[in-house]
Amino acid sequence: MTPTFAKTLGAASAALLMLAAPASAGGLSLKDDAGRTFEWSVNAAITSDYVFRGVSQSDNDPALQAGIDFTYGILYAGAWGSSVDEDFVFGNLEIDYYAGIKPTLGAATFDFGVLYYTYPGAAEPATGDVEVFELKAGVSGEILPSLSGSQTFYWSPEAQGDAGEYWVSETSLSYTLPKVFVFEPSISGTYGYVENVDTDAEMSYWNAGLTLGYDKFAFDFRYWDSDVDTLTPSGSNLSDERFVFTAKVAFP
Repeated sequence: MTPTFAKTLGAASAALLMLAAPASAGGLSLKDDAGRTFEWSVNAAITSDYVFRGVSQSDNDPALQAGIDFTYGILYAGAWGSSVDEDFVFGNLEIDYYAGIKPTLGAATFDFGVLYYTYPGAAEPATGDVEVFELKAGVSGEILPSLSGSQTFYWSPEAQGDAGEYWVSETSLSYTLPKVFVFEPSISGTYGYVENVDTDAEMSYWNAGLTLGYDKFAFDFRYWDSDVDTLTPSGSNLSDERFVFTAKVAFP
């Protein structure tokens, strides 16, 4: 979370179809008597710029990221971390914790969860807390053959630094393309909207990109933009248009 406009309003991932979302749980499992399965996975990534809800969290520089996920039936929990810019995000490390349930109804998968964004070792802002708590409610599923979509809402009673109650809406679409050589390509995009209930401040952000999947690897090429400027003391803009490349691996 940053104390600037965009990150103050929006507290991760997390509805980027490839970056912000944790890797799907993998193949190691332990079944109980009811047929439910315990599964886990780990993931790691390197990205040319850590962008969250339209704003760079790494001051337009590369970042290292990693996460771990657990599922048991419709229950899930996990943690995800990334390097961040210490001059902008109260420290140089972000660790997010999340848990929830994913019930299904027909072709629709619902997601009701909680998220907690933390910054170990970070100095507290002049007012309020550096950590942020969010509630999440969403639904996803296949719309047409090869075309899937999701709609997710986030809400927090207090943004970073006691900056007010806010909510976020994210709409995503993804289309799977025919296999090319050894790669499984897909194109995807997300539109997000953030509004601070107390101040009426608002912003929109969006991205579109191509993801190439190969075995346990994914290579993502993505364009980001927003309708606000987030300027640092040095004058760089953290929320203007940019291209971001991310390489990610997940096990098992």
